[in-house]
Amino acid sequence: MGRKILVVEDDRTTAEFILKGLAEHGHVGHHAADGRDGLFHAISGEYDAVVLDRMLPMMDGLSVLQAMRAAGIETPVILLSALGSVDDRVTGLTAGSDDYLVKPFAFAELLARLELLMRRRGSGTPVETELVCENLRMDLLKREVRRGDRSIDLQPREFRLVEYLLRHAGQVVTRTMLLEGVWDYHFDPGTNVIDVHISRLRRKIDGEGEPPLIHTARGAGYRIGA
Repeated sequence: MGRKILVVEDDRTTAEFILKGLAEHGHVGHHAADGRDGLFHAISGEYDAVVLDRMLPMMDGLSVLQAMRAAGIETPVILLSALGSVDDRVTGLTAGSDDYLVKPFAFAELLARLELLMRRRGSGTPVETELVCENLRMDLLKREVRRGDRSIDLQPREFRLVEYLLRHAGQVVTRTMLLEGVWDYHFDPGTNVIDVHISRLRRKIDGEGEPPLIHTARGAGYRIGA
């Protein structure tokens, strides 16, 4: 059953991209082009989720978020922003957002995060802030990855790739899934970009004497964990 989702975004191209994707997946999207209009609609409480840009005219996204929470509106909110540092993410999450997605993003990832938040709102389960597979831990708030006591330094694309694998831990993810979910490619570019990144990740994640965590499912894709 489709959900009703408020999209507060001043960039028309981005807004149309999100609204089109929501409609294709059976959801009803409503657009607000500035913070003041977004807050007006958000406090109605009639939406299942809100996609909220951080930089907005009339009223910025953090102010909209704080006003919503002050008014007792607990609708799940995903904050969108081009600001992707740890401090920026922590600021957004402590202001009351349920998730934080850095631009540019793949719609498939936005949709997955939205559906997760809406399911959890119905079940009362807290929002996931840490992903774990064996002794590999990813802190989504601090943007940190550790294996045991060892910190692993990842580039942004590598972080997204590990996050995607961890969200599907124990499952085989295909090349098509990775191209769409991590690179936002809806076609095969005909390069070995996935293989190169997986090779780099293995060198970073699998330390000396540690069993490998990322496995190749020959002819199918990759899997993290047992």
